[in-house]
Amino acid sequence: MEYISILILVLSFITLMGIGVPVAWSLGIASFLTLLVSVAAIPSATTIAQRMGTGLDSFALLAIPFFVLAGEIMNRGGIANRLIEMAKAMTGKLPGGLLYVNVIAAMLFGAIAGSAAAAVSAIGGILGKRMEQEGYPKGLGAAVNITSSTTGLIIPPSNILIVYSLASGGVSIAALFVAGYLPGIFIGLVLMLTAAIFIKKHNLPEGEVSSFKELFEKSVRAFPALLLLFIVIGGIVAGVFTATEASAIAVVYTLALSFFYKELKVKDLPAILLKSSETTAVVLLLVATSMSMSWVMSSEDIPQSISEALLSLSDNIFVILIIINLMLLFVGIFMDMTPAVLIFTPIFLPVVTALGVDPVHFGIIMILNLCIGLCTPPVGSVLFLGVQVAQMSIQKAVKPLIPFFIAMILGLIVVTLWPGLTLWLPRLFGL
Repeated sequence: MEYISILILVLSFITLMGIGVPVAWSLGIASFLTLLVSVAAIPSATTIAQRMGTGLDSFALLAIPFFVLAGEIMNRGGIANRLIEMAKAMTGKLPGGLLYVNVIAAMLFGAIAGSAAAAVSAIGGILGKRMEQEGYPKGLGAAVNITSSTTGLIIPPSNILIVYSLASGGVSIAALFVAGYLPGIFIGLVLMLTAAIFIKKHNLPEGEVSSFKELFEKSVRAFPALLLLFIVIGGIVAGVFTATEASAIAVVYTLALSFFYKELKVKDLPAILLKSSETTAVVLLLVATSMSMSWVMSSEDIPQSISEALLSLSDNIFVILIIINLMLLFVGIFMDMTPAVLIFTPIFLPVVTALGVDPVHFGIIMILNLCIGLCTPPVGSVLFLGVQVAQMSIQKAVKPLIPFFIAMILGLIVVTLWPGLTLWLPRLFGL
């Protein structure tokens, strides 16, 4: 019965996706069809609906709409410009400095906004034309912008880390947030090193020399935006407020900051609220249907079957982690990050924890792995946004992206095999 359920679940989901049914609907319908194996039609439909509602009944999930709104406010409020100016002053006269600026600004903006989509749009929209004017290869600029924007999903605050906490059964959000810093910065450095190779190859122009005074002034201008990171993460780690309360504080702070910068007007708010509502609705529908599929899989003992199959292959933790990483890299090509986390966390987490892997470490591995999928066709949402911003075709963007894919995979291997990189900060703070 288990194997029949697995077959129906996989085939129905792949078929629905193949004929163009949206991911959320594909998840819900595939769950319903799988449940029909053992339950009548009306109770199956009722159960799926109940599971969707129950899946959204979580206080922690309330952080997602607030962080989405905060990110949208920052995208419109002039914060990206100030971060880019500070990053430019930091890179000084380095050849090809705009590529380094892109990575640094994407890390900072993505971390503050918690959104790869916001980072790729905001940073790419500002730097893309300037790179083109200064003779940077268009594909190279797009590749750096697309891959670096995903670092904000690892560096907190991050909505997807909240989703992982929910899927894992309650891994500390504070621990996940703190754990994301060093791996996120490490991936950013790996991308900058990769960019350096192409800077030398293309003999790209030098940046402008910045005096200490100019660096100081631009840092002061960007400091209020960076302060949000200290307020949100510091408050969570210190136990002053929860992640959900921190997300509401982030909205109030970014709104006040955008009005202070005089780049946001009251008349802009309806459009910001509408865009945020659309994004939130898509994310939460994915969460609801993913939770229903996760429940169906659990009721049919599918995770246990997969866990037993994996553990039968090897009891070496590194072998199992490599297998899981390969599976997730494949999944990330075809599935959005949110449903992938909600569906595969209950399957893989018991396997790795049985072999001694820390759930916080595995969460960072999983998110970093699926970040690569956001940059790959045919489903990569960040890839599509990045090529739109760069005004080029996906076909032309894929070739310059390949070295950066390889760099991210190498970074993933290091993060996977070096638990201390992820767990040092949470242990330092006693999380």
